[in-house]
Amino acid sequence: MRQRENRMGYAFALPWLLGFFIFTLYPMCSSLYYSFTNYNTLKAPKWIGLRNYIIIFTSDPLFWKSLWNTVYYAVLSVPLGIAAGVLIALLLNQKVKGMRFFRTIFYLPTVVSSVAVSLLWMWILEPNFGLLNTFLKKIGIIGPGWLTDPTWSKNSLILMSLWTVGGGMLIYLAALQDVPESLYEAATIDGAGAFKKFCKITIPMITPTLFYNLITGIIGGLQVFSQAFIMTSGGPSYSTYFYGYHLYNKAFGEYQMGYASSLAWILLVITLLLSLIVFKTSNKWVYYEGK
Repeated sequence: MRQRENRMGYAFALPWLLGFFIFTLYPMCSSLYYSFTNYNTLKAPKWIGLRNYIIIFTSDPLFWKSLWNTVYYAVLSVPLGIAAGVLIALLLNQKVKGMRFFRTIFYLPTVVSSVAVSLLWMWILEPNFGLLNTFLKKIGIIGPGWLTDPTWSKNSLILMSLWTVGGGMLIYLAALQDVPESLYEAATIDGAGAFKKFCKITIPMITPTLFYNLITGIIGGLQVFSQAFIMTSGGPSYSTYFYGYHLYNKAFGEYQMGYASSLAWILLVITLLLSLIVFKTSNKWVYYEGK
């Protein structure tokens, strides 16, 4: 009977196992092998050892430029996204009439494809006839070239990233509703104000959710690609030339698949190291109620 149950279990898990081995594990192993080869898809891979990695770190200025742009984007967009998500969740956690409608409105942008969002924001940020500069002109302010000025281009994409803050907001909202009301009642009896309740009760109780969104935000921020690809093509003056865009150009623009695989594994190591740092420091600021 136990062997029969085991066979049934493996049979039910077989579709996922096949998908994992064929579409995840095998491509990862192939990419790791190609990262040590000279491979352009037209000829068989030629083993060159660590040459791709040496070229990346010593002879590829766009690697460092794209890495800096990506880190800049992630360092600003992730905290801003977390702060905006928490603040919106606090507003939508109020018990007032029609709150479900407002929650839906704030969440809807997250289900729109990144291509559609990028096209929409290209129109909003267009320097001459865009919605934002037209509004600024109405109040006597001459708006900058949001996507055409290197000073503003990265910041414009960071501003655009707040458009999809509704996804994080929904998770924060669930965490806020899980905070026991008895804690707030006890704090009220002790004379604590709204701000002190927020700092001493709300934030500590939702730190596991903050921790989760911080990890996923770092991973997503380091993989930014579609906005630059559609809206700016990495410009102006390489100001939005992100790491993912550099990897894409090497793989599908210059067909240097081996080189692109090396870039991908470097990004994986960077993401892994940053995630490990957050995990290692989490015990100092993440509070789990069961502990």
